[in-house]
Amino acid sequence: MNIIAIAIWALTALYVAFKVVRSIRVVPNRTELLVERLGGYDRTLGPGVHFLIPFLDKVPFEIDLKEEAIEVPPQDCFTKDNVRVEVDGVLYMRVTNSKLAAYGTVEYRFAIIQLAQTMVRSVIGKLDLDHTFEERDIINSHVVEALNEVSTTWGVLVSRYEVKNIVPPTSVREAMERQMGSERDRRALMARAEGEKQARINDADGKKQEMINRSQGEMQRRINEAEGKAEEILSIAKATADSLRVVAESIAMPGGREAVNLRLGGQLIGKMGALSSGQKVVLPADLTKVDDLIKGIGLELEDKSNSVPKPRSLVPSSAPQPVTVTVSRD
Repeated sequence: MNIIAIAIWALTALYVAFKVVRSIRVVPNRTELLVERLGGYDRTLGPGVHFLIPFLDKVPFEIDLKEEAIEVPPQDCFTKDNVRVEVDGVLYMRVTNSKLAAYGTVEYRFAIIQLAQTMVRSVIGKLDLDHTFEERDIINSHVVEALNEVSTTWGVLVSRYEVKNIVPPTSVREAMERQMGSERDRRALMARAEGEKQARINDADGKKQEMINRSQGEMQRRINEAEGKAEEILSIAKATADSLRVVAESIAMPGGREAVNLRLGGQLIGKMGALSSGQKVVLPADLTKVDDLIKGIGLELEDKSNSVPKPRSLVPSSAPQPVTVTVSRD
């Protein structure tokens, strides 16, 4: 009996010592402890060292205040056009009020997950299948807004919700793949047509620019030819004027007039002598007035004998040394 009593007292002492030691609690950072005294909520312990009353105080809940990611399991949802899809996601949340999180619901994590699944089904039911893939941001924002309206009563703040996968049935996926293939083919045809159109436009612009450059070159060539001809005419006119001026100066010199008359008379006689060779020669219309023509250029006919017709000599009037030219009259 003594051994049993000693064992009982030893166990009791150990239990009391354990309770005394457990009454000293060290709370880490971003963690809160809820203390109950005699079954009722007493206080919340923050980070640091705290002393409890043994056998009266106990800590039923230890709440982590750090943000945590909770995976929302996949669930079946029906879109607005009655297509069944499987949707899952990730929920990011943190506890803002330890007392509400502990006493507001039995398990706040489970409650948040169930509420998130319900809101996802509600949002997906308002969208068509095509929009469910395009409007993920809208789905996320609607779920977060709806969760925060309810979860504040549980002392929980949902910072964001992200849709991980939206999986349609196999038949729908195959139809969507065919649709995407046809859409890619259509875009390829449009891109090819646009490229051919742009190529034709570039070709037409190139031909247009070529014609413009060619016409401008032809215009410049004609301008250059016209300017060249004008320069040529001016040069010829200037040379002619210079030659006439030289001739005029020569005529004005002593004996210049007689030399000019002799030159002109020689050219006339030479042309008339070309008649015998059958060449074409331009002559005055009235050949009977040869004497007047010769006198007009400063030459005159002299008769060496008055009785017998003899060849006359053409002598320039007032020439210092007359030149005799025989002219036969048939």
